[in-house]
Amino acid sequence: MTATDPDLARDIDATCRLTGEFTLRSGQVATEYFDKYLFEADPLLLARVAREVVNLLPHDTELLGGLELGGVPIATSVSGITGTPALFVRKQAKEYGTCKLAEGPPVEGRRVTLIEDVVTTGGAVRDATRALREAGAVVEVVVCAIDRSPGEENPLADVGLELRSVLTKADLDAARAAL
Repeated sequence: MTATDPDLARDIDATCRLTGEFTLRSGQVATEYFDKYLFEADPLLLARVAREVVNLLPHDTELLGGLELGGVPIATSVSGITGTPALFVRKQAKEYGTCKLAEGPPVEGRRVTLIEDVVTTGGAVRDATRALREAGAVVEVVVCAIDRSPGEENPLADVGLELRSVLTKADLDAARAAL
């Protein structure tokens, strides 16, 4: 799905694409890296991404599950636009206080749409999905700002998740090539 903001791919690419040698969460080594914190720290660019995420949300979403750390600002922005409560999903349950994995409203029996910044192999999304489902949440869709997964296959099909993305690496490459 292509973003409805025609300049978004160009602006995200110009702001976030870094070149060099980068080790990804998956352990893969990449020569390009999309530093999502560069767009998330820019309130105008973050707002544009959030508006695109809103367009991709399932209509029956009850909670927005922002994954630590990059999904949290996007989920918070989307929550502000839609009025849908946000949930902040840690990589690991904290070891003090409430010892929660997910901070916010209760998830049991509720439809949670996960919000992530960048998906490559989907490892963090996969982990969060399993943990939220164990807590009783219904998790079927993840919306990401940038899908840089290789090929046309959904990297999260093995956990029954639909992946919806604002931009793909192909969109960003096309924006760069058009310059």
